[in-house]
Amino acid sequence: MNFEEEISLLIKSRYPLVLVDAIDENYVLGQLHGVAEEQSLTFYSWSLTKGLRIGRNENSFYKSGDPVTMLRLANDLIKDAQSSIFAFCDLERFLGEPAPSRLFKDMLNRIKGTPTTVVLLGAEVKLPSDIAPLAARISGGYPDEKQILEEINKIVAEFKLTSAHLVVDIPPESLRRVIKTLKGLSLQQVRNALSICMLKDCRFDGKDIAEIEKFKKEAFDQGGILEYFGSEQLDSIAGFGNLKRWVGDRRNAFFSEGPLPPPKGLLLLGVQGCGKSLAAKVIAGELGIPLYRLDLNRLYSKYIGETEENLRKALATVERLAPVCLWIDEIEKILASSSSDADGGVSKRVLGTMLTWMQERKDRSFIAATSNDINNLPPELLRKGRFDEIFFADLPDAPAREGIVRIHLEKRGLEPKQFDVAALAGNCEGFSGAEIEQAVLSALYSASGANEKIASKHVLEQLRLTRPLSVIKAESVAFLRNWARERSILPV
Repeated sequence: MNFEEEISLLIKSRYPLVLVDAIDENYVLGQLHGVAEEQSLTFYSWSLTKGLRIGRNENSFYKSGDPVTMLRLANDLIKDAQSSIFAFCDLERFLGEPAPSRLFKDMLNRIKGTPTTVVLLGAEVKLPSDIAPLAARISGGYPDEKQILEEINKIVAEFKLTSAHLVVDIPPESLRRVIKTLKGLSLQQVRNALSICMLKDCRFDGKDIAEIEKFKKEAFDQGGILEYFGSEQLDSIAGFGNLKRWVGDRRNAFFSEGPLPPPKGLLLLGVQGCGKSLAAKVIAGELGIPLYRLDLNRLYSKYIGETEENLRKALATVERLAPVCLWIDEIEKILASSSSDADGGVSKRVLGTMLTWMQERKDRSFIAATSNDINNLPPELLRKGRFDEIFFADLPDAPAREGIVRIHLEKRGLEPKQFDVAALAGNCEGFSGAEIEQAVLSALYSASGANEKIASKHVLEQLRLTRPLSVIKAESVAFLRNWARERSILPV
């Protein structure tokens, strides 16, 4: 459901109070006014500076900027008209005071069971504990894809009127990606992002996707627990043939409205440094959707109830951003204490919230979760339905090691043909991808220090000096590999 459908259902269900998390008040007020007209309801709006107004009337009731005066007036209006929507901005700031709190509760008690609904607008509105149970909470003020396309056309038309030099060269596939990337922004943020792109070079084309992603990263990284990451393409990761085929088979189903349900996500288990995190970025790139990582350091809080509230906000944001790839790196760390009460039961509640959301969500969000320690994963997380598939990332075989060497040589501007790639791959058996990368990087430093051009001998020297994790933690690596083999976990 979109916002109008959701708020209409709550009004028809006779909820006395609805909280709308929104950063674009004017846009939401316009939507609420449209809903009121559709249901033949009287629409009232109030803010501290503009006072109480009816409909789109710019004139307000006498001295109604004061919250106490306004609430007394609203209670009187309810007696005369039982079918209304009251949209209040700023009011939550006064509900901790005795008079406004009492008048507001009187108002809610009066409209219970009637078609009248009070809507509180604001970013992250918090209510007193005796009022909160009466409220439903939804997000609003974020245009859907159709509205985003309309706004794009409107902005392009406006720019063409003011600048005859604007070049529009965007194929349908790129336009679709632009719309998907703009999803989750308010209408004003959409205008800001597009204006920046068009003003920068007087062009609107597929290259603007990177600029829009940068704008979105800055918008969502401010104090949030979701961190934006750039995606990677298939050729940036060696091996992982089964995973690449699996994602490729499901790419069309992810966006289509056909009979096949969109894929929900997968879990990547395996040895540290074998490319699980890189695979999450590749999945997002292959699906053509933005990637956000759940920042575990920001999730947990020392204050009672705040961790669960942080998670709720993050999951609500994911639903707003959809279609999106949610990367949960080292998922065992978020759920490691769920089998005990060492943290007061916080991890158990976090696990319950996560499992319910993973099972019941209907939005087009894809979860790419990784884990290094299968001992700390609760069994209910591993059952079918939470993830579509579980993959095991093992130490790379010889062909994969050759691919990894080539990738990291090319990444540093080196030509693989000038190196004995086969010999290098043969001398790093048991190495993870991260260890091979570090050997190439160390070889560059070694050659630079000796004032020599880097060659195969420098990389071979670093490989000989490296003791890989498969040797240092041989028992742990062997346990992981045996565990995956015994349970027939699909290799990447």
